[in-house]
Amino acid sequence: MNICETCGNYCYDEEYECYVCEVNLDEDDMVKFLQGNTNQCAYYRNGDEYSIVRKQM
Repeated sequence: MNICETCGNYCYDEEYECYVCEVNLDEDDMVKFLQGNTNQCAYYRNGDEYSIVRKQM
């Protein structure tokens, strides 16, 4: 599993029938995304909706 699969910005696009990053990436970030170098993405947003609830328990 890579970091994109848990990101809130990584959503399924029904038109293209695949997952895409919804962030408007600049040229350098797009190259990193296409090469798979996403370990330290500046736009990463945790897509786990229940992470806050787990912390409260």
